[in-house]
Amino acid sequence: MQGNIAPREILCKTALSKTGIPGYEYCMNPYVGCTHGCVYCYASFMCRFTGHREKWGGFLDVKVNFPETLAKKLVSRRTKPEGRVLLSSVTDAYQPVEACYEVTRSALRALADYQMLKVHILTKSALVQRDLPILKQLQDCEVGFTITTMDHKVARVLEPGASLPNLRISAARKLIEAGIPVWFFIAPLLPGLSDSEESLTSLLRTLRETGIEEILLDNLNPYPEVVHRLKTAYRQYFPGALPELEEYLSHPVAYRAKSQALLRQIGNFAGCRPYFV
Repeated sequence: MQGNIAPREILCKTALSKTGIPGYEYCMNPYVGCTHGCVYCYASFMCRFTGHREKWGGFLDVKVNFPETLAKKLVSRRTKPEGRVLLSSVTDAYQPVEACYEVTRSALRALADYQMLKVHILTKSALVQRDLPILKQLQDCEVGFTITTMDHKVARVLEPGASLPNLRISAARKLIEAGIPVWFFIAPLLPGLSDSEESLTSLLRTLRETGIEEILLDNLNPYPEVVHRLKTAYRQYFPGALPELEEYLSHPVAYRAKSQALLRQIGNFAGCRPYFV
């Protein structure tokens, strides 16, 4: 966890929310905020809805009654929820404090008993492998790992609270060996840091050797707050890459066309077919 952020325990009224995210009917967010502290995180817009004055990455609320609230919803006599549920959309269900609170773990147990929702998990944490016995009980469960780079130095600066990239790879391998479908989301491509032919070739080869067949990618979303944080980090830690970030921000269409062409080339070489969302 980032620094000495003390989690705040709160109560929630709902645990299963309808969503407009393509491909999903519901989403679940057992926590408010995120201590991964990713500099490029788009979810920082959530600050305005949390009642926190701290910056995104500087606070975390634990919905301590989340599993009970979910269980009540699932056994309700009203319309039974069906379809696909994403865990999570604006936080990470496997925050470092999850190792202690086990909110996500308890929620997964409730879903395993219910067996009418297909659970898809998206995380940057190797902690997900802890719940492998429960994941195997779920209906059509899939796990996605977000990754930006295999360079630990870059990862420690831009996503300081997340599991190191090699630990995510190791966790993915363990899940695959147990029969859980796993996919990877390379996001965002970071101009000058993770978008070179050498960097992407290494990453795609590693994923392919791990047994990953589905690989999605996404370019950097230039939200003003994200751009400000990234420029600050680039100036301090990666000044040589700053011109490439500026070039992307000035000519995003040309950059995207170039990166897509590069990925097609590398994908053929690495034996996989990554595609952009």
